[in-house]
Amino acid sequence: MDATPLADRRPLPDGPANGAGPSDSLQEQHVIAKVSRHLLGFLFILFFFSFLDRINIGFAGLTMMKDLGLSGVQFGLATTLFYIAYIAFGIPSNMALARIGARKWIGTIMIAWGLASTATMFASSPGTLYLLRILVGVTEAGFLPGILLYMTYWFPNAYRARANALFMIAMPVTAAVGSALSGYVLALDGTLGLKGWQWLFCLEGLPSAILGLIVFGYLCDVPEKATWLNADEKRTLSEALATEHKTASLPRTSETEERSLLSELVSPTVIKFALAYFCLVNTLAMVAVWTPLIVKSFSADASNRTVGLLAAIPQICTIVAMIWWGKRSDRKQERKWHLMLPMLFSAAGWLCTAYSTHPVIQMSGICLASAGSYTAMSIFWTTPDHALSFRARAIGIAVINATGNIGSALNPLVVGWLKDLTHSFSAGLLYAAALLVIGAAVVAVLPVQSRRSRDAELSSNAC
Repeated sequence: MDATPLADRRPLPDGPANGAGPSDSLQEQHVIAKVSRHLLGFLFILFFFSFLDRINIGFAGLTMMKDLGLSGVQFGLATTLFYIAYIAFGIPSNMALARIGARKWIGTIMIAWGLASTATMFASSPGTLYLLRILVGVTEAGFLPGILLYMTYWFPNAYRARANALFMIAMPVTAAVGSALSGYVLALDGTLGLKGWQWLFCLEGLPSAILGLIVFGYLCDVPEKATWLNADEKRTLSEALATEHKTASLPRTSETEERSLLSELVSPTVIKFALAYFCLVNTLAMVAVWTPLIVKSFSADASNRTVGLLAAIPQICTIVAMIWWGKRSDRKQERKWHLMLPMLFSAAGWLCTAYSTHPVIQMSGICLASAGSYTAMSIFWTTPDHALSFRARAIGIAVINATGNIGSALNPLVVGWLKDLTHSFSAGLLYAAALLVIGAAVVAVLPVQSRRSRDAELSSNAC
């Protein structure tokens, strides 16, 4: 599958790799561009339906809450239970992927969660809804951390901010398309005796199961098995990745000699990454789950179609911001400030939405919050692998993702409780803004190096 519109045919980076001459750099850029064309478009499509199955409950809630008699707390609890299952099974799933291989494991879990998500159409009470969302969380748990690990097998870190952005724009694209289309799907209410929200789960769940079958024939586990790369291209990519692994293992002083795997996974560094991601993920959950209902609160008379179209606007802004900011981060080879600033902008956006009474300013605040948080996420996932040894990378990424996603589990419950308590979303927005500021402060002390400083350290060690 040629993914040219998503993974531009031009080379991803704007400069040569460490220690490479002009011809080596051009060859490396050619290989990365080829890998991008082959993988990023397909991974984008997989993530599109993965994220759609995760957030479609937010759109379904426009009518499902009334049909099933759900309070704000009960509706939030359905998403909280999804994330509890998602967190609990994320680490085992990534361990299975590392052992079984990406092709088999990702294909299998996609089929499973597609069927589980489709089955949500049969929810008939709060209890059955909770059970079905738990099943979706269990089966989908390994997808995102698994793909993030898979990306490290194919893209050296210097290229990964833009690669991550091109892959992760599936989240705002999904939210935008889902927002625009879900209003129309909900309008199918009564067709063939089904509610609109039942059609939503049916039409948006089955494609994941179908794509799972395609994964078995399309993905390769590692570059060495890629039939679409020639021998020279495989060698170039392997050398670039080997250089990165050497760089990642640089801090081998007497203070850090051969730590045990467990001690590395519970180290202060991993805890800081997990805490920063926890603070960030709260806003990601806020945008994904509550945006339709927040927009609806601007005008109680707005139709579901109007709400869907309006909820798509922040996602369009997010797509542009993610691509531009990821490209800038790769060009500057700087990560820390490119992570902190979007988090602070996102916090400012929630404050605008919370304190303003003007719908245009409130919508602008949602746009800023969405663009800042998703952009920060794409930059965030370029950083943890350099703080982990190669042997700890698979489990470490899953630990950070799982721990951080406790924020996804708490956010719907906390925001739902605050909304029931105050009859407004303002308190929930302030909660999300405060966590973003705390998260930015944690990022400030993370051991995130620029590539230039890592290269200097590598050269020093080589001498």
